[in-house]
Amino acid sequence: MKAIILTAGYGRRMQPLTNDNHKTLLKIGEESIIERIINGLIENDITEVVIVTGYLKDMLSNFLLEKFPKIEFTFVHNEIYDKTNNIYSMALAFEQVDIDQDIMLIESDLIYHANIIKELVEDRRKNVALVDKYGPGMDGTVVTVEDGTITNVIPPHLQSENFDFSDKYKTLNIYKFSQEFASTEFKKLLTYYAKTIDDNCYYELILGILIYMQRQKIHALTVDGNDWAEVDDPNDLSSAAFVFEKEKQLVMLNYSFGGFWNYDITDFCFIRNMYFPNGSVLSELRNNMKELLQNYGSKQAILDQKLAYYLLCEKENLVCLNGAAQIYPILKNYFISDSVLIPTPTFGEYTRIFKEYKTYIDNGEKQIDLNKLAEGQEQIIVIVNPNNPTGTELDSDDILKLAQEREDKFFIVDESFIEFSDKESLLPKVEKLNIENVLIIKSLSKSLGLPGIRLGYVYTRNTKLLANIRENIPIWNMNSMAENFIEILLKHRNSIQKSFELTKRDRIQFSENLKTWDGVDSILKSGANFITCKLKITKSDLIRIQKDLLSNNSIYIKNVSDKFENDHAYLRLAVRSPKENLELVDILKSK
Repeated sequence: MKAIILTAGYGRRMQPLTNDNHKTLLKIGEESIIERIINGLIENDITEVVIVTGYLKDMLSNFLLEKFPKIEFTFVHNEIYDKTNNIYSMALAFEQVDIDQDIMLIESDLIYHANIIKELVEDRRKNVALVDKYGPGMDGTVVTVEDGTITNVIPPHLQSENFDFSDKYKTLNIYKFSQEFASTEFKKLLTYYAKTIDDNCYYELILGILIYMQRQKIHALTVDGNDWAEVDDPNDLSSAAFVFEKEKQLVMLNYSFGGFWNYDITDFCFIRNMYFPNGSVLSELRNNMKELLQNYGSKQAILDQKLAYYLLCEKENLVCLNGAAQIYPILKNYFISDSVLIPTPTFGEYTRIFKEYKTYIDNGEKQIDLNKLAEGQEQIIVIVNPNNPTGTELDSDDILKLAQEREDKFFIVDESFIEFSDKESLLPKVEKLNIENVLIIKSLSKSLGLPGIRLGYVYTRNTKLLANIRENIPIWNMNSMAENFIEILLKHRNSIQKSFELTKRDRIQFSENLKTWDGVDSILKSGANFITCKLKITKSDLIRIQKDLLSNNSIYIKNVSDKFENDHAYLRLAVRSPKENLELVDILKSK
């Protein structure tokens, strides 16, 4: 079998990395893209390789000849690489090279594990394309597949704004063509079309024509997304590194703190409601997307009013936020001279923003005495209810009573997980009793299941603090998608409440299942949509399990050991679907 690799392109989407370097010479880890491609061929005994060059041809050819002296290279140069597309490069190769055996066609914008080449070589069918189920981050030509055969080829210019990708497959741009097909029908139509009709289109168009005319069957071999990666632009390099540098996966995820749509993982680290938004909400957002993306969001007073309708409260004391995290820099500046008391462990923003603070212990094992919190000299008392990562829940009436009794103190109460507990929010009580020494912070990402649109709020009857917060909010504080989501919520109160109940049910079952893992010492009682486990194993063993789960099972878990002031290992797990929760427990028991 002979391989043809198309490398002529300028790599414009990869700029500025390709300004002085060939795209295929960019490195993923210790190896360049072209090295990975060639090594995959060598592992499958393919040593005759045709390289179609264009941009920086000498840089690439010199590198290949020096790096792979035992490979039989043939170089075909596309002089007008900057004016043509891959159909022209491929036509040049078919014209200038003897097609005296089966052909493997590979484009140079991807890397892969050698096993997928092995699968393709061993496939007994004559003409085969490697495909993968379409997913986030993919682009380019897609196909439809029925009974293992490609039935339609759809290039990018035919993918309209309403195009449905849900049942489509992405071509990897790796094909195996029989000598008979490549040297006759395919070659004739390809070269004719490239030379006389259009030299600036994709060769997949020719495959689409042949399939449509039922002149040839192109079979599909589906591969796993963990075995390959496309590298069209600089962002793709990190996604590819995640796939091919498994030893760095945990560091990459911990560093990025999000953007996980680029990685094929099951995320037990970051927390969201798995039962909301429902299909109806997503459908409405999808249908509204064009209008939303082309319009500004409303001013702050309107955002506050819309959220107040959902919360059933007065808008005057409410500030809608672009995610609850927006409030922390404001609080940092406002309380810059005050001493603060915060729980430990807790959400990291509280230790980050306050210059002077003391802590009180909330390890999930002992009841917190609220009265003792007010005995110190601290002017600000932070209460996270339920707390993260312990899941500890406190009675809202007890917090309210303390605030009423200690008007000399100011209470910051974070209720980001309150819906998943058996406790009530303080908001209606603070509003009714006109209590001025309480600020309620609420992230809606966890409870409403759309962290990607950034939505939260604060509520206080303290007019001075309220005015300061509003002074620090920009005129367009929220994107239109988030605003429309707030509008849609009013129609789904029952579904939202049901989602909380289902999550609580799943949390109970998840906890019971986790107790069957002999690595668990105890399960902390949680009022949130996560579970924190105190483990029998060491902290180093937990890190090993973290890495192993990512590398072998594509599962990301949260190690919170460093948040606790003891030597035990602690694991925090988001409550996902019952099936995923059970699968994780079974995997943990096997480690």
